Amino acid sequence: MKNFLKGIINKVRNITLITFLFLFLSPLVNSEVMKNPFFTEYETNFKIPPFSQINEEHFMPAFIKGMEVHNEEINDIIENKEEPSFENIIVAMERSGSLLSRVSAVFFNLSGSTTNPKIQEIEKEISPKLSSHYDSISLNPEIFKKVKILWESIDNYDLSLEERKILEETYKRFVRSGALLEGSDKKRYAELNQDITKLSVQFSQNLLAETNDFEIILDQADLAGLPSDIVDLAKLEAENKFNKNKDDKYKDKYVFTVQRSSMYPFLTYSTRRDLREKLYKGYIQRGDNNNEYDNKKITSKIASLRVEKANILGFESHAHYVLDNTMAKTPQAVYGLLNQLWAPALKRAKNELREMQILANEEGNNFEIASWDWWHYAEKVRKDKYDLDEEEIKEYFTLDNTIDGIFKTSNKLFGLTFEEKFDLDLYHPDARVWEVKDKDGSHIGLYIGDYYTRSSKRGGAWMSSFKSQSNFDGKERPIIVNVCNFPPPSKDKPSLLSFEHVTTLFHEFGHGLHGLLTNTNYKSLSGTAVSRDFVEFPSQVLEHWASEPELLKSYAKHYETGEVISDELIEKMQNASKFNQGFANTEYLAASFLDMDWHTLTTTELQDTNSFEEKSLKKIGLIDEIVSRYRTTYFQHIFTHSYSAGYYSYIWAAVLDSDAFAAFKDSGDVFNEDLANKYREFILEKGGTEDPMELYRSFKGDDPDISALLEDRGLD
Repeated sequence: MKNFLKGIINKVRNITLITFLFLFLSPLVNSEVMKNPFFTEYETNFKIPPFSQINEEHFMPAFIKGMEVHNEEINDIIENKEEPSFENIIVAMERSGSLLSRVSAVFFNLSGSTTNPKIQEIEKEISPKLSSHYDSISLNPEIFKKVKILWESIDNYDLSLEERKILEETYKRFVRSGALLEGSDKKRYAELNQDITKLSVQFSQNLLAETNDFEIILDQADLAGLPSDIVDLAKLEAENKFNKNKDDKYKDKYVFTVQRSSMYPFLTYSTRRDLREKLYKGYIQRGDNNNEYDNKKITSKIASLRVEKANILGFESHAHYVLDNTMAKTPQAVYGLLNQLWAPALKRAKNELREMQILANEEGNNFEIASWDWWHYAEKVRKDKYDLDEEEIKEYFTLDNTIDGIFKTSNKLFGLTFEEKFDLDLYHPDARVWEVKDKDGSHIGLYIGDYYTRSSKRGGAWMSSFKSQSNFDGKERPIIVNVCNFPPPSKDKPSLLSFEHVTTLFHEFGHGLHGLLTNTNYKSLSGTAVSRDFVEFPSQVLEHWASEPELLKSYAKHYETGEVISDELIEKMQNASKFNQGFANTEYLAASFLDMDWHTLTTTELQDTNSFEEKSLKKIGLIDEIVSRYRTTYFQHIFTHSYSAGYYSYIWAAVLDSDAFAAFKDSGDVFNEDLANKYREFILEKGGTEDPMELYRSFKGDDPDISALLEDRGLD
């Protein structure tokens, strides 16, 4: 009896303690929940993230909580005793992980576009944790068992085409993520994923540091040949650095960086060959300087680990693994396409080189054209042959005019309208946002544009999303973002774009339309969630409209006078459209071969990175005057993003986009309503719900023909 009473007293004490802790800690917990914007649904217009309320300290608790909740949701699916069904397995998985997705979308968009030391530290810490978290799901035999039951009896269920597709993709995702592995292989697979993730984060942060660290600081006497707007931007760059760093070395100086929007104009117009060489070598040596940011060992190690990972999954190489789930299917198919284009591209590049050398000789120069001379002499040849001046072109393409151009293209093709919003909270002062509406006035989504280069932003241009589209649990509309690295306005001029920048904006907005106009039930199949060598098709096809005379006359207007671009200038642009295509295609194809060579390795033996690269490029006969578009140590596409064994995708998709645009041209109306409706229905709206080649055939009526691509690029 005494022991019984003692037990009751202890239980009461425990209950009292638990109650006390609950009453004491609950307000603190609830306070933290209330303070962390990720812990509740966004109560904002259009459910846009409340950026001004989000601080760096919110990310890690939200990531940890998100993984905990996701694990609980997955565990509920596993413990569900009902007979496995599409609803309680696939749909339940689609619903799971919403908190984790919410915080990931914001964090990784910010880490790419507006990073800082705190975000970089969080990224280093959280990336392997996320890798481990997702591995714990994909390698969980209990949930895979349920997915496998559904997959093996798929014909017994009354599923729609999209439902069959998401079941197929879910099963494939588990298998490709190691679900069939057992014992030590399963353990090693998870370790490999974490190691590769850590190395990829380090690669990216090293590259950003190298890019930001290199600059040339010039006096006015060093600016020979540079147009006034380029000089103004260099002066503004120096002023900004002086104001930020309080360092007199920037006072009354001019700064050029290896950001492309700064470097390419300098390489094109500067008559100081020594400075062109210095700046260009600073660019191509990034990650290869034998310092704390060196990427040579990192890239070699990533390649080695990828071989081991592919072998564990039963594939000969990483490329075999990646391509098994693409349109190309095999490395042989990729090499076949690259080889088909390499010979005519290299031949044309050599002809371009001869033309430049002749011009350099005529000027009395006693040197052989080098890689840092290419932009300079290509521009001179273009002026000589086509009477076309890039500086004259830029005056018609302000950033605002070009944004107007992409919106007009979308309106003419699909009836979309865009209304800029000034009352929505955004993550950076440079960012802008528009509400996108359909032809009937209904809301489609939000489009965010973040266009100017800055030191907190990684290089290049890309499309991403803060929220994906889905229909299965109510109509979720997307929030899409385009991030670019265009020159900012100077003190007396707006942001003026080269025509290469113009096509970049059209390209990224093509991805944006894919994300905005998608109309699928499930977010994992929406928008750009398609085969890697299909995803570039919608982006590249939109580039074709950028130079169409009818559209040019609607948006290309002189920044000072408002004068519409002339027929004469448009004709010059069209005549010169295939100029320098030998160079453009050769440097791209060289990078594609380099990517494939790294990822068709079948040995885990660590490679000497520079020797491997040299051997790869020598094998295809790349001339010394052209450097691969990306060298290994700054090839971010393949060492930090999802383009490993996939950089070829741009040219694979180019076959599709050239063939598709030819259909519009051949119809006699580049805004042909019937073709535009088919393109929207079968390409943009379908996302990844069907086989990409079948979708293309539904749009076009037949298979793509490579002849249109060869003609477009002057390689026929």
